[in-house]
Amino acid sequence: MTSEAARALGEDLALAKSATTGSGTVSAEVVDVTDTGVNLSVGGALLIDVQCSDAYRNRTAGDWVAVKLGAKPVVMWRLGADPGPLDENTIKSLAKEVSLDEQVVRAATWGTAAPSGTGWQAATTPYVRKNAEGKVELYFQLAAQSDDSPTAPPDRAPKPVTISPTDTGTWRGGRPDDYASYPTQGDWTGRGNRRGGFFYGNKIATACAGKTVSKMAVKFTRRTGSGVNAKRPVHLYLHDYSSPPSGQLSLGTGPDELLSLSAGATGTATLPASWRSQLASGAAKGLAIYASGSRDYLALSGGSITITFS
Repeated sequence: MTSEAARALGEDLALAKSATTGSGTVSAEVVDVTDTGVNLSVGGALLIDVQCSDAYRNRTAGDWVAVKLGAKPVVMWRLGADPGPLDENTIKSLAKEVSLDEQVVRAATWGTAAPSGTGWQAATTPYVRKNAEGKVELYFQLAAQSDDSPTAPPDRAPKPVTISPTDTGTWRGGRPDDYASYPTQGDWTGRGNRRGGFFYGNKIATACAGKTVSKMAVKFTRRTGSGVNAKRPVHLYLHDYSSPPSGQLSLGTGPDELLSLSAGATGTATLPASWRSQLASGAAKGLAIYASGSRDYLALSGGSITITFS
């Protein structure tokens, strides 16, 4: 471990110890969200993976929260405005999606007698088809029209698709590094810089074929025990490998620091438009990370890419 890295790690540990030896409830800022809790900034200390009560929902980096200190700090609740309106908008959006998933025809019935009630029109020829989503569409050609037809709902964009890596790996010294369990960037021990790769076969281009891509977002989790606990940027690149190479992993377009993560944090980054064009066309096939030295040393898991269409 370099002297700079050792000093930074020692400062993290000293600040965390001072923050957790107190008592009472204090306010703190959420630095990142982890799989099981949150990372907090408390009086200048970075506390990793603090557990949260059920009252703290919809956790987001930048939230201010009330924290009960002690040997095992716990986030009690979020400080600030009532999140009710935000929840209402989310519920409305989900309700709209559910309604669009249902058939547009309220009822399809038949019989030997004329239908009861008013407003019916006699159809000379019925037409029926199934759209790309598998939903039934009905059209009736009329001999005479006594009422205007309702407007058909517009076609929806294809549903988002999430592509998970088929393989991952790390390279150092021009060959695969068997000592790294997860894709890693940087050099912690002075034995050479590492570069990590996420591989998707040809699944990305296949999912995008014949569609218009409006967004691609990648989700990573930073592994604990990889470098200092504080936020560090992810140096992201494209690569053109469908599977891990036996020699060096060559880097493509990049680097782009799309997100920074503290230890244990999970984050999502939107890929630049030029990157999603390369991935959608198959000109690029996956993602890589690379950094020099110990400052931005970290390891990642995850790497799933969510593709949104228009």
